[in-house]
Amino acid sequence: MRANIARWSAARGTAAIMLLGLFAMVACSTATPGRYRSLSEDWQRSEADAPAADLDDRLFEGFEHLDREALIARVLERNPTVRAARYAWRAALERYPQVTSLDDPMLGAGVAPRSIGSSTVDDAPKFDLSQKLPFPGKLALRGEAALAEAEAASHDVEAVRLRLATMASQLFDDYTLAARSLAINAQHVALLEDFQQIAAVRYEAGEASQQDPIKAEVELTHALHREIVLSTTQRIVAEQINALLHRTPSHPLPPASDRNLVPTDLPESADQLIEQALASRPERAAAAARVTAEQTKVDLARREYFPDFTLVGSYNRLWQEPDLQPFVGVQFNVPLQLGRRKAAVNEAKARLVSARSQQNAIEDEVRLAVQTGVDRLEEAHHVEHLVRDRLLPAARDQVDAARAGFETGRNSFLALIDAQRNLLNTELGYEEALANLGRRRADLDRALGRLPGLTW
Repeated sequence: MRANIARWSAARGTAAIMLLGLFAMVACSTATPGRYRSLSEDWQRSEADAPAADLDDRLFEGFEHLDREALIARVLERNPTVRAARYAWRAALERYPQVTSLDDPMLGAGVAPRSIGSSTVDDAPKFDLSQKLPFPGKLALRGEAALAEAEAASHDVEAVRLRLATMASQLFDDYTLAARSLAINAQHVALLEDFQQIAAVRYEAGEASQQDPIKAEVELTHALHREIVLSTTQRIVAEQINALLHRTPSHPLPPASDRNLVPTDLPESADQLIEQALASRPERAAAAARVTAEQTKVDLARREYFPDFTLVGSYNRLWQEPDLQPFVGVQFNVPLQLGRRKAAVNEAKARLVSARSQQNAIEDEVRLAVQTGVDRLEEAHHVEHLVRDRLLPAARDQVDAARAGFETGRNSFLALIDAQRNLLNTELGYEEALANLGRRRADLDRALGRLPGLTW
Protein backbone atom coordinates (compact mmCIF):
# COMPACT_ATOMS: atom_id res chain seq x y z
CA MET A 1 0.00 0.00 0.00
CA ARG A 2 2.76 2.43 0.88
CA ALA A 3 4.48 1.69 -2.42
CA ASN A 4 1.27 2.51 -4.27
CA ILE A 5 0.92 5.76 -2.35
CA ALA A 6 4.50 6.66 -3.21
CA ARG A 7 3.87 5.98 -6.89
CA TRP A 8 0.70 8.15 -6.75
CA SER A 9 2.65 10.95 -5.09
CA ALA A 10 5.37 10.79 -7.73
CA ALA A 11 2.77 10.80 -10.52
CA ARG A 12 1.01 13.79 -8.97
CA GLY A 13 4.31 15.66 -8.74
CA THR A 14 5.14 14.91 -12.36
CA ALA A 15 1.65 15.97 -13.45
CA ALA A 16 1.91 19.19 -11.47
CA ILE A 17 5.23 20.03 -13.13
CA MET A 18 3.79 19.28 -16.57
CA LEU A 19 0.72 21.40 -15.90
CA LEU A 20 2.80 24.30 -14.65
CA GLY A 21 4.94 24.04 -17.77
CA LEU A 22 1.83 24.04 -19.95
CA PHE A 23 0.49 27.10 -18.15
CA ALA A 24 3.82 28.87 -18.64
CA MET A 25 3.80 28.01 -22.36
CA VAL A 26 0.32 29.49 -22.77
CA ALA A 27 1.20 32.58 -20.76
CA CYS A 28 4.39 33.19 -22.72
CA SER A 29 2.67 32.59 -26.05
CA THR A 30 0.31 35.54 -25.67
CA ALA A 31 1.13 38.65 -27.67
CA THR A 32 3.44 41.01 -25.85
CA PRO A 33 1.55 44.02 -24.49
CA GLY A 34 4.18 46.51 -25.69
CA ARG A 35 2.39 47.21 -28.96
CA TYR A 36 -0.90 47.57 -27.13
CA ARG A 37 0.64 50.11 -24.78
CA SER A 38 2.14 52.00 -27.71
CA LEU A 39 -1.21 52.21 -29.53
CA SER A 40 -2.95 53.22 -26.30
CA GLU A 41 -0.42 56.02 -25.80
CA ASP A 42 -1.05 57.16 -29.38
CA TRP A 43 -4.76 57.32 -28.63
CA GLN A 44 -4.17 59.24 -25.41
CA ARG A 45 -2.05 61.78 -27.27
CA SER A 46 -4.70 62.19 -29.96
CA GLU A 47 -7.34 62.81 -27.30
CA ALA A 48 -5.11 65.25 -25.44
CA ASP A 49 -4.39 67.12 -28.68
CA ALA A 50 -8.09 67.63 -29.29
CA PRO A 51 -8.78 71.00 -27.62
CA ALA A 52 -11.98 71.75 -25.86
CA ALA A 53 -14.60 73.26 -28.12
CA ASP A 54 -14.55 77.03 -28.10
CA LEU A 55 -17.67 79.05 -27.64
CA ASP A 56 -19.50 79.47 -30.92
CA ASP A 57 -19.16 83.25 -30.87
CA ARG A 58 -15.39 83.11 -30.33
CA LEU A 59 -14.41 80.62 -33.02
CA PHE A 60 -12.94 83.28 -35.30
CA GLU A 61 -12.17 85.94 -32.76
CA GLY A 62 -9.52 88.31 -34.09
CA PHE A 63 -10.15 87.50 -37.76
CA GLU A 64 -11.47 90.31 -39.95
CA HIS A 65 -12.25 87.81 -42.69
CA LEU A 66 -12.85 84.10 -42.82
CA ASP A 67 -9.48 82.38 -43.03
CA ARG A 68 -8.97 79.03 -44.77
CA GLU A 69 -6.49 77.56 -42.28
CA ALA A 70 -8.50 78.74 -39.29
CA LEU A 71 -11.68 77.25 -40.74
CA ILE A 72 -10.04 73.88 -41.36
CA ALA A 73 -8.52 73.84 -37.87
CA ARG A 74 -11.87 74.66 -36.22
CA VAL A 75 -13.67 72.00 -38.24
CA LEU A 76 -11.16 69.34 -37.21
CA GLU A 77 -11.51 70.42 -33.58
CA ARG A 78 -15.29 70.53 -33.42
CA ASN A 79 -16.79 68.15 -35.97
CA PRO A 80 -18.31 65.17 -34.13
CA THR A 81 -17.31 62.77 -36.90
CA VAL A 82 -13.68 63.02 -35.78
CA ARG A 83 -14.60 62.20 -32.18
CA ALA A 84 -16.76 59.30 -33.33
CA ALA A 85 -13.86 57.84 -35.34
CA ARG A 86 -11.45 58.39 -32.46
CA TYR A 87 -13.65 56.47 -30.04
CA ALA A 88 -14.19 53.70 -32.58
CA TRP A 89 -10.40 53.41 -32.46
CA ARG A 90 -10.54 53.28 -28.65
CA ALA A 91 -13.22 50.58 -28.77
CA ALA A 92 -11.06 48.51 -31.13
CA LEU A 93 -8.09 48.90 -28.79
CA GLU A 94 -10.07 47.57 -25.84
CA ARG A 95 -10.64 44.31 -27.67
CA TYR A 96 -7.02 43.34 -27.00
CA PRO A 97 -7.25 42.77 -23.21
CA GLN A 98 -10.44 40.80 -23.75
CA VAL A 99 -9.19 38.37 -26.39
CA THR A 100 -5.80 37.80 -24.72
CA SER A 101 -7.21 36.99 -21.28
CA LEU A 102 -7.83 33.48 -20.01
CA ASP A 103 -11.34 32.34 -19.18
CA ASP A 104 -12.36 32.63 -15.56
CA PRO A 105 -11.47 29.55 -13.47
CA MET A 106 -14.30 27.22 -12.49
CA LEU A 107 -14.85 26.31 -8.84
CA GLY A 108 -17.11 23.44 -7.81
CA ALA A 109 -18.14 21.84 -4.53
CA GLY A 110 -20.26 18.85 -3.58
CA VAL A 111 -21.07 16.28 -0.95
CA ALA A 112 -22.29 12.66 -0.98
CA PRO A 113 -26.11 12.71 -1.35
CA ARG A 114 -26.65 10.19 1.44
CA SER A 115 -24.76 12.39 3.87
CA ILE A 116 -27.33 15.19 3.58
CA GLY A 117 -29.36 15.21 6.77
CA SER A 118 -27.61 12.09 8.08
CA SER A 119 -25.76 12.01 11.39
CA THR A 120 -24.07 8.71 10.69
CA VAL A 121 -22.77 9.17 7.12
CA ASP A 122 -19.73 11.37 6.65
CA ASP A 123 -20.54 14.25 4.28
CA ALA A 124 -17.18 13.66 2.51
CA PRO A 125 -17.04 17.04 0.76
CA LYS A 126 -15.38 17.39 -2.63
CA PHE A 127 -13.94 20.58 -4.10
CA ASP A 128 -12.92 21.11 -7.74
CA LEU A 129 -10.97 23.93 -9.35
CA SER A 130 -10.28 24.08 -13.09
CA GLN A 131 -8.72 26.52 -15.52
CA LYS A 132 -9.10 26.32 -19.28
CA LEU A 133 -5.93 27.06 -21.26
CA PRO A 134 -5.98 27.56 -25.04
CA PHE A 135 -3.42 25.74 -27.11
CA PRO A 136 -0.15 27.69 -27.11
CA GLY A 137 -0.23 30.48 -29.69
CA LYS A 138 -3.98 31.00 -29.87
CA LEU A 139 -4.04 33.93 -27.45
CA ALA A 140 -1.14 35.54 -29.26
CA LEU A 141 -2.91 35.30 -32.61
CA ARG A 142 -6.11 36.70 -31.16
CA GLY A 143 -4.19 39.61 -29.72
CA GLU A 144 -2.34 40.29 -32.98
CA ALA A 145 -5.60 40.33 -34.93
CA ALA A 146 -7.18 42.72 -32.43
CA LEU A 147 -4.20 45.08 -32.54
CA ALA A 148 -4.17 45.05 -36.35
CA GLU A 149 -7.85 46.03 -36.39
CA ALA A 150 -7.13 48.77 -33.84
CA GLU A 151 -4.32 50.05 -36.03
CA ALA A 152 -6.72 50.15 -38.98
CA ALA A 153 -9.17 52.14 -36.85
CA SER A 154 -6.42 54.64 -36.02
CA HIS A 155 -5.83 55.22 -39.74
CA ASP A 156 -9.58 55.61 -40.18
CA VAL A 157 -9.38 58.64 -37.89
CA GLU A 158 -6.85 60.28 -40.20
CA ALA A 159 -9.00 59.45 -43.21
CA VAL A 160 -11.95 61.20 -41.59
CA ARG A 161 -9.82 64.25 -40.82
CA LEU A 162 -8.57 64.32 -44.41
CA ARG A 163 -12.10 64.17 -45.80
CA LEU A 164 -13.38 66.92 -43.48
CA ALA A 165 -10.41 69.19 -44.24
CA THR A 166 -11.08 68.80 -47.96
CA MET A 167 -14.75 69.65 -47.50
CA ALA A 168 -13.89 72.70 -45.37
CA SER A 169 -11.32 73.98 -47.86
CA GLN A 170 -13.70 73.62 -50.79
CA LEU A 171 -16.56 75.25 -48.91
CA PHE A 172 -14.20 78.14 -48.17
CA ASP A 173 -13.71 78.52 -51.93
CA ASP A 174 -17.48 78.39 -52.49
CA TYR A 175 -18.04 80.99 -49.76
CA THR A 176 -15.43 83.33 -51.23
CA LEU A 177 -16.76 82.78 -54.75
CA ALA A 178 -20.30 83.72 -53.72
CA ALA A 179 -19.10 86.88 -51.95
CA ARG A 180 -16.86 87.97 -54.84
CA SER A 181 -19.62 87.25 -57.36
CA LEU A 182 -22.04 89.38 -55.35
CA ALA A 183 -19.52 92.24 -55.33
CA ILE A 184 -18.99 91.99 -59.09
CA ASN A 185 -22.72 91.81 -59.73
CA ALA A 186 -23.22 94.94 -57.60
CA GLN A 187 -20.67 96.78 -59.72
CA HIS A 188 -22.54 95.81 -62.87
CA VAL A 189 -25.87 96.85 -61.36
CA ALA A 190 -24.39 100.32 -60.90
CA LEU A 191 -22.97 100.19 -64.43
CA LEU A 192 -26.34 99.20 -65.90
CA GLU A 193 -28.08 101.96 -63.99
CA ASP A 194 -25.59 104.38 -65.56
CA PHE A 195 -26.26 102.91 -69.01
CA GLN A 196 -29.99 103.15 -68.46
CA GLN A 197 -29.68 106.82 -67.58
CA ILE A 198 -27.55 107.49 -70.68
CA ALA A 199 -30.08 105.66 -72.88
CA ALA A 200 -32.99 107.62 -71.40
CA VAL A 201 -31.24 110.94 -71.99
CA ARG A 202 -30.41 110.04 -75.58
CA TYR A 203 -33.96 108.79 -76.21
CA GLU A 204 -35.44 112.05 -74.88
CA ALA A 205 -33.08 113.96 -77.16
CA GLY A 206 -34.21 111.88 -80.12
CA GLU A 207 -30.78 110.33 -80.58
CA ALA A 208 -31.75 106.76 -79.63
CA SER A 209 -34.69 104.39 -80.04
CA GLN A 210 -37.24 103.56 -77.35
CA GLN A 211 -35.84 100.04 -77.15
CA ASP A 212 -32.55 101.22 -75.65
CA PRO A 213 -33.81 102.16 -72.16
CA ILE A 214 -36.11 99.12 -72.23
CA LYS A 215 -33.15 96.87 -73.02
CA ALA A 216 -31.21 98.44 -70.16
CA GLU A 217 -34.14 97.76 -67.82
CA VAL A 218 -34.26 94.12 -68.89
CA GLU A 219 -30.52 93.64 -68.26
CA LEU A 220 -30.82 95.45 -64.91
CA THR A 221 -33.66 93.12 -63.88
CA HIS A 222 -31.53 90.09 -64.75
CA ALA A 223 -28.71 91.50 -62.61
CA LEU A 224 -31.05 92.01 -59.65
CA HIS A 225 -32.33 88.47 -60.04
CA ARG A 226 -28.73 87.23 -60.11
CA GLU A 227 -28.12 89.07 -56.84
CA ILE A 228 -30.93 87.12 -55.18
CA VAL A 229 -29.56 83.81 -56.48
CA LEU A 230 -26.03 84.59 -55.36
CA SER A 231 -27.20 85.74 -51.92
CA THR A 232 -29.09 82.47 -51.48
CA THR A 233 -26.03 80.51 -52.57
CA GLN A 234 -23.88 82.36 -50.06
CA ARG A 235 -26.33 81.62 -47.23
CA ILE A 236 -26.47 77.93 -48.13
CA VAL A 237 -22.67 77.67 -48.19
CA ALA A 238 -22.51 79.43 -44.81
CA GLU A 239 -25.03 76.94 -43.45
CA GLN A 240 -22.93 74.04 -44.73
CA ILE A 241 -19.84 75.52 -43.08
CA ASN A 242 -21.70 75.90 -39.79
CA ALA A 243 -22.81 72.27 -40.04
CA LEU A 244 -19.16 71.21 -40.34
CA LEU A 245 -18.40 73.41 -37.33
CA HIS A 246 -21.13 71.65 -35.33
CA ARG A 247 -23.21 74.73 -34.65
CA THR A 248 -26.56 76.12 -35.75
CA PRO A 249 -26.83 76.73 -39.52
CA SER A 250 -27.85 80.36 -39.12
CA HIS A 251 -24.84 81.31 -36.97
CA PRO A 252 -22.98 84.30 -38.46
CA LEU A 253 -19.59 83.84 -40.08
CA PRO A 254 -16.87 86.43 -40.69
CA PRO A 255 -17.14 88.05 -44.12
CA ALA A 256 -15.23 86.55 -47.01
CA SER A 257 -11.95 88.10 -48.05
CA ASP A 258 -12.08 90.60 -50.88
CA ARG A 259 -9.61 88.45 -52.80
CA ASN A 260 -9.29 84.72 -53.15
CA LEU A 261 -5.84 83.48 -52.16
CA VAL A 262 -5.13 80.33 -54.13
CA PRO A 263 -2.00 78.23 -54.74
CA THR A 264 0.14 79.43 -57.62
CA ASP A 265 2.66 76.59 -57.85
CA LEU A 266 2.23 73.96 -60.53
CA PRO A 267 2.06 70.32 -59.40
CA GLU A 268 4.89 67.87 -59.83
CA SER A 269 4.55 65.03 -62.30
CA ALA A 270 2.05 62.35 -61.35
CA ASP A 271 4.68 59.59 -61.45
CA GLN A 272 6.66 61.32 -58.70
CA LEU A 273 3.58 61.88 -56.57
CA ILE A 274 1.95 58.45 -56.79
CA GLU A 275 4.54 56.68 -54.64
CA GLN A 276 4.30 59.48 -52.12
CA ALA A 277 0.54 59.11 -52.05
CA LEU A 278 0.70 55.33 -51.61
CA ALA A 279 2.95 55.84 -48.59
CA SER A 280 0.85 58.64 -47.08
CA ARG A 281 -2.80 57.84 -47.65
CA PRO A 282 -4.42 56.66 -44.39
CA GLU A 283 -7.00 54.60 -46.32
CA ARG A 284 -4.23 52.45 -47.78
CA ALA A 285 -2.56 52.05 -44.38
CA ALA A 286 -5.90 51.01 -42.88
CA ALA A 287 -6.42 48.48 -45.67
CA ALA A 288 -2.93 47.04 -45.09
CA ALA A 289 -3.64 46.68 -41.37
CA ARG A 290 -6.91 44.87 -42.13
CA VAL A 291 -5.03 42.48 -44.42
CA THR A 292 -2.69 41.73 -41.51
CA ALA A 293 -5.68 41.12 -39.24
CA GLU A 294 -7.28 38.71 -41.71
CA GLN A 295 -4.01 36.85 -42.27
CA THR A 296 -3.70 36.43 -38.51
CA LYS A 297 -7.27 35.08 -38.37
CA VAL A 298 -6.35 32.48 -41.00
CA ASP A 299 -3.46 31.33 -38.79
CA LEU A 300 -5.80 31.28 -35.81
CA ALA A 301 -8.38 29.18 -37.68
CA ARG A 302 -5.66 26.66 -38.54
CA ARG A 303 -4.59 26.59 -34.89
CA GLU A 304 -8.11 25.44 -33.97
CA TYR A 305 -7.16 21.96 -35.19
CA PHE A 306 -5.13 21.67 -31.97
CA PRO A 307 -6.85 20.94 -28.66
CA ASP A 308 -7.32 23.27 -25.74
CA PHE A 309 -6.44 22.12 -22.23
CA THR A 310 -8.13 22.38 -18.88
CA LEU A 311 -6.11 22.15 -15.68
CA VAL A 312 -8.08 20.37 -12.97
CA GLY A 313 -7.42 20.27 -9.24
CA SER A 314 -9.66 18.67 -6.64
CA TYR A 315 -9.87 17.65 -3.02
CA ASN A 316 -12.00 14.58 -2.25
CA ARG A 317 -12.70 13.41 1.29
CA LEU A 318 -14.09 10.10 -0.02
CA TRP A 319 -10.54 8.80 -0.07
CA GLN A 320 -9.57 7.42 3.30
CA GLU A 321 -5.85 7.97 2.81
CA PRO A 322 -5.01 11.69 3.26
CA ASP A 323 -2.35 11.54 0.55
CA LEU A 324 -4.96 10.49 -2.01
CA GLN A 325 -7.50 13.20 -1.22
CA PRO A 326 -5.81 15.95 -3.31
CA PHE A 327 -5.90 15.40 -7.07
CA VAL A 328 -4.54 17.23 -10.10
CA GLY A 329 -5.11 16.45 -13.76
CA VAL A 330 -5.61 17.77 -17.24
CA GLN A 331 -8.47 17.57 -19.71
CA PHE A 332 -8.48 18.44 -23.38
CA ASN A 333 -11.00 18.47 -26.13
CA VAL A 334 -10.64 16.06 -29.02
CA PRO A 335 -10.89 18.11 -32.26
CA LEU A 336 -12.95 15.63 -34.26
CA GLN A 337 -15.26 18.17 -35.97
CA LEU A 338 -12.96 18.57 -38.93
CA GLY A 339 -15.67 19.83 -41.25
CA ARG A 340 -16.42 22.79 -38.98
CA ARG A 341 -12.75 23.63 -38.65
CA LYS A 342 -12.15 23.34 -42.38
CA ALA A 343 -15.07 25.68 -43.05
CA ALA A 344 -13.65 28.17 -40.54
CA VAL A 345 -10.30 28.11 -42.32
CA ASN A 346 -11.97 28.58 -45.71
CA GLU A 347 -14.01 31.48 -44.33
CA ALA A 348 -10.89 33.15 -42.97
CA LYS A 349 -9.09 32.64 -46.28
CA ALA A 350 -12.02 34.17 -48.18
CA ARG A 351 -12.01 37.20 -45.89
CA LEU A 352 -8.26 37.53 -46.45
CA VAL A 353 -8.73 37.49 -50.24
CA SER A 354 -11.47 40.10 -49.87
CA ALA A 355 -9.23 42.32 -47.71
CA ARG A 356 -6.36 42.05 -50.19
CA SER A 357 -8.68 42.88 -53.06
CA GLN A 358 -9.96 45.91 -51.18
CA GLN A 359 -6.37 46.99 -50.61
CA ASN A 360 -5.64 46.66 -54.33
CA ALA A 361 -8.78 48.61 -55.16
CA ILE A 362 -7.75 51.42 -52.80
CA GLU A 363 -4.29 51.54 -54.37
CA ASP A 364 -5.89 51.83 -57.81
CA GLU A 365 -8.11 54.64 -56.53
CA VAL A 366 -5.10 56.46 -55.10
CA ARG A 367 -3.18 56.23 -58.37
CA LEU A 368 -6.18 57.45 -60.33
CA ALA A 369 -6.90 60.26 -57.86
CA VAL A 370 -3.31 61.52 -58.07
CA GLN A 371 -3.18 61.35 -61.86
CA THR A 372 -6.58 63.00 -62.22
CA GLY A 373 -5.73 65.58 -59.57
CA VAL A 374 -2.56 66.60 -61.36
CA ASP A 375 -4.35 66.87 -64.72
CA ARG A 376 -7.24 68.91 -63.31
CA LEU A 377 -4.95 71.22 -61.35
CA GLU A 378 -2.85 71.89 -64.44
CA GLU A 379 -6.05 72.61 -66.38
CA ALA A 380 -7.26 74.97 -63.63
CA HIS A 381 -3.95 76.85 -63.77
CA HIS A 382 -4.20 77.25 -67.55
CA VAL A 383 -7.80 78.46 -67.37
CA GLU A 384 -6.99 80.97 -64.62
CA HIS A 385 -4.04 82.38 -66.61
CA LEU A 386 -6.06 82.52 -69.82
CA VAL A 387 -8.95 84.41 -68.26
CA ARG A 388 -6.74 86.77 -66.26
CA ASP A 389 -4.20 87.60 -68.95
CA ARG A 390 -6.32 87.60 -72.10
CA LEU A 391 -10.09 87.42 -71.65
CA LEU A 392 -10.43 90.00 -68.86
CA PRO A 393 -8.36 92.75 -70.56
CA ALA A 394 -10.17 92.14 -73.84
CA ALA A 395 -13.62 92.27 -72.20
CA ARG A 396 -12.80 95.52 -70.41
CA ASP A 397 -11.48 97.10 -73.60
CA GLN A 398 -14.64 95.99 -75.39
CA VAL A 399 -16.86 97.78 -72.84
CA ASP A 400 -14.79 100.97 -73.06
CA ALA A 401 -14.92 100.93 -76.87
CA ALA A 402 -18.65 100.16 -76.98
CA ARG A 403 -19.44 102.91 -74.49
CA ALA A 404 -17.39 105.49 -76.37
CA GLY A 405 -19.01 104.42 -79.65
CA PHE A 406 -22.52 104.63 -78.23
CA GLU A 407 -21.96 108.07 -76.70
CA THR A 408 -20.68 109.37 -80.04
CA GLY A 409 -23.38 107.59 -82.05
CA ARG A 410 -21.02 105.26 -83.89
CA ASN A 411 -22.61 102.02 -82.59
CA SER A 412 -25.90 100.88 -81.12
CA PHE A 413 -26.90 100.51 -77.49
CA LEU A 414 -27.22 96.77 -78.07
CA ALA A 415 -23.46 96.57 -78.70
CA LEU A 416 -22.85 98.29 -75.36
CA ILE A 417 -25.18 95.90 -73.53
CA ASP A 418 -23.55 92.88 -75.17
CA ALA A 419 -20.11 94.16 -74.17
CA GLN A 420 -21.27 94.72 -70.60
CA ARG A 421 -22.80 91.25 -70.44
CA ASN A 422 -19.60 89.72 -71.78
CA LEU A 423 -17.53 91.56 -69.17
CA LEU A 424 -19.83 90.42 -66.39
CA ASN A 425 -19.64 86.79 -67.50
CA THR A 426 -15.86 87.02 -67.86
CA GLU A 427 -15.37 88.52 -64.39
CA LEU A 428 -17.67 85.90 -62.85
CA GLY A 429 -15.81 83.25 -64.84
CA TYR A 430 -12.50 84.46 -63.46
CA GLU A 431 -13.77 84.16 -59.89
CA GLU A 432 -15.03 80.69 -60.73
CA ALA A 433 -11.59 79.85 -62.15
CA LEU A 434 -9.93 81.00 -58.92
CA ALA A 435 -12.34 78.96 -56.82
CA ASN A 436 -11.85 75.98 -59.09
CA LEU A 437 -8.09 76.31 -58.68
CA GLY A 438 -8.51 76.04 -54.91
CA ARG A 439 -10.87 73.08 -55.23
CA ARG A 440 -8.54 71.18 -57.54
CA ARG A 441 -5.59 71.80 -55.23
CA ALA A 442 -7.63 70.46 -52.32
CA ASP A 443 -8.50 67.36 -54.34
CA LEU A 444 -4.84 66.74 -55.13
CA ASP A 445 -3.78 67.30 -51.52
CA ARG A 446 -6.34 64.77 -50.37
CA ALA A 447 -5.15 62.29 -52.99
CA LEU A 448 -1.63 62.73 -51.60
CA GLY A 449 -2.77 62.25 -48.01
CA ARG A 450 -2.07 65.88 -47.03
CA LEU A 451 -4.50 68.13 -45.18
CA PRO A 452 -5.65 70.68 -47.80
CA GLY A 453 -5.28 74.38 -47.21
CA LEU A 454 -2.60 74.17 -44.53
CA THR A 455 0.42 74.53 -46.81
CA TRP A 456 -0.80 77.16 -49.30
